[in-house]
Amino acid sequence: MCGPGFDEMPGFFVAAAVQAPLEELGLMEKARQTSQKERFIGLEWLRFALGLYIVIFHTLHTYPSIRDWSHYVTDIGFFSTSTFFVLSGFLLTHVYLDNERKLREPARSFWVKRFSNLYPIHIGSLLLAIGISSLIGYLAITPDDAGMSLRFVIYDVNNDLGQTPGALEHFMGNGELALNLGLNVALLHAWNPYYLTFNPPSWSISALMAFYLTFPWLAPRLFRLRRVGRALLLTNLLYLIPPLVVIATTDFGMPETGILHRNPLIRLPEFVAGILLCVWYTRYRAAGGWLSAMQRCGLAAFVAGCVIGAVWLLGQGHAWYYVLHNGLLLPAQLALILLATQWRTPDSRRVRRLATRLGGSSLPMFALHVPLFVIFTRIERVWAGEPTLCGSDLRGCLDAAGDSSLAFYPLFLLLTVMFCVMFQEQFVLRVRNAMQRWLLPRVTSSHPPA
Repeated sequence: MCGPGFDEMPGFFVAAAVQAPLEELGLMEKARQTSQKERFIGLEWLRFALGLYIVIFHTLHTYPSIRDWSHYVTDIGFFSTSTFFVLSGFLLTHVYLDNERKLREPARSFWVKRFSNLYPIHIGSLLLAIGISSLIGYLAITPDDAGMSLRFVIYDVNNDLGQTPGALEHFMGNGELALNLGLNVALLHAWNPYYLTFNPPSWSISALMAFYLTFPWLAPRLFRLRRVGRALLLTNLLYLIPPLVVIATTDFGMPETGILHRNPLIRLPEFVAGILLCVWYTRYRAAGGWLSAMQRCGLAAFVAGCVIGAVWLLGQGHAWYYVLHNGLLLPAQLALILLATQWRTPDSRRVRRLATRLGGSSLPMFALHVPLFVIFTRIERVWAGEPTLCGSDLRGCLDAAGDSSLAFYPLFLLLTVMFCVMFQEQFVLRVRNAMQRWLLPRVTSSHPPA
């Protein structure tokens, strides 16, 4: 047994429990100081891994030659998005709460900084997706490309009807198109429960912004809780209620599937769980806690077991998808983040810099990978055909396009990572800084910068 505070934790934390409770006075101050001095290099690597996995989740299944087994790799892609939401709550709490358990700066400043960090990614990816969708539909390199349009969407269900080709296809009318474009511009598109539009993965950015609006109110109050383990258990149980209601009362159609998938209120428990995990971790580290090698192996085995079990359960019926997607895997996500915090900061400055750059590219990877994959595969198809015709007979060149090959898939992943790193550093950071200079008031504050 190692480290105070584990006795309050549900599930996987029990194995690391201790009996001595934390002393409230004096220890909390040490906890906050310890937390704010730490650099979580392991969480940077985790952010990068989550971003890369979501890319694989949405693209690997498109190769017919490996469809017999690729689904085992991609079936639980939602695990990546959920873990990212939990991790966001953890990191924001670690950075933005001061020694008095209050927000380190005014709420308005916090919201402006979060918005200016998300919005350039979203707008950049939205414009790219709209441009690529329009161009690909015009070029019609493949038979499916001819149907590509800004108006084309697929209704979001998880029942047998969804397995029927064409049954859920829909073309938005002018009103729907205008409404959904407005929702995207306003970062509200996660609230549409019927279908995803323009750049489907960007709903996660919309949900993150909704979470950020609640943070200045939620985090300070959650940090004052004494029994954090019970709060985590209650959060997990509350998160499981909506999918259980859907299983009991619906046929897994719409809009319930879309609501469970991306509604910010339904997904908020993941963000809350991240805040609570940071509260617990702060107190645990202040008490000198550090997981032993055996405990780290136990957490790793727990996460691996949950992932393997989830892949198996997904083949047992539609109902399992709902509970796995919304809550059943939350303990494994918490365990994974806790395990990543144990990664000690390396001495090499280059390694630390690389981890920071790759971690910073994670959210652009979430937002950009679909249009990037479309670009890559269409260029690959043209290259596999008769590319020499493109200079004299463009239509003939496009009609002669070949097939995409799995052999080039590693190149796509590498180019995506490189592009997203540069996109974050050369576009997002510049636009973010400009937005903050414009939106933030020039007020001298006693709060140190976060």
